[in-house]
Amino acid sequence: MKNKRIKWGIVGLGNIAAQFAADLLLVENAKLSAVASRDISKGKEFAAKFNALKTYDSYDLLFEDPEVEIVYIATPHNSHAELSIKALELGKHVLCEKPMSLSYKDAERMIAASKKHNKFFMEAFWTRFIPSVQDVLQQINKGAIGNVNYIKADFAFHGSEIENKRLFDPELGGGALFDIGVYPLFLSYIILGKPKDIIAKAVYHKNGIDLQTSMILHYEKAQAVLHSSIVSESDMKAVIAGNEGRIELNAPWFVAGGYSLFKNEEKEAVFTLPPLGKGYSHEIIECQNCIQNNEIESSFWSHQNSLDLSKIVEEIKTQIGLPF
Repeated sequence: MKNKRIKWGIVGLGNIAAQFAADLLLVENAKLSAVASRDISKGKEFAAKFNALKTYDSYDLLFEDPEVEIVYIATPHNSHAELSIKALELGKHVLCEKPMSLSYKDAERMIAASKKHNKFFMEAFWTRFIPSVQDVLQQINKGAIGNVNYIKADFAFHGSEIENKRLFDPELGGGALFDIGVYPLFLSYIILGKPKDIIAKAVYHKNGIDLQTSMILHYEKAQAVLHSSIVSESDMKAVIAGNEGRIELNAPWFVAGGYSLFKNEEKEAVFTLPPLGKGYSHEIIECQNCIQNNEIESSFWSHQNSLDLSKIVEEIKTQIGLPF
């Protein structure tokens, strides 16, 4: 039935899950049916704040709830694969927070589970669905800046080992590459595709995670210069340059409310395209549309797209020697 209410469950109730749940309230025909946390008091507080009907102290119990149709998995990176596969096996659609896994092999297993059980699965690359990025891709496709030959993008902030222990924990898949480096890699991939060669260098924490990683993706006729850091800040603008002009996505580019188009070093046009809420709402809408249409993947961020990106990340992980 078209436009029926889709009932969501959320497992892992940290900061990202809270932002997601706030955006879920903005989406027509979306309902937060249940949440799960191993800390039941935290779960009840989250449920009350975002109007969830049920609270579980077990992820399995939420997966077994017959009313929950799609699960948003927002737990630490190291648990994404097993939880996604279990949810799919129990008949749930899944939106899994990025990165979908810490290895390409696990990414393949997750996609295989989606196909085997005929359930929708998507990696939660919310940036793919925000209006400004959608519009920029259309500009590029219609030749507004000619042939793209250079991309510069970074994602960097000064993290705290005390306040955000997960970010610095190798057991949980912490570090710059997997937490935020995937964003600039994603931008290069959706515009230029898979690179011919990758060069990556990292600065490390004493526990082996990468504190900052710089990457050059080399293509036949283009290069992407990318950076991620959890120990320093950056301007977080993204530049996409072609032989006939360039586009600059406003900072922070991964949730940009607009962009500028330059020709001959002159600003030719400014586009304002604010996201709905924080911006997670757009991927929520996409998930619901796919489920309504009985599709197990999105045409905008497909299973193959996730596998391709996972392969790129795996190459960088190997080059810089991460312990995962």
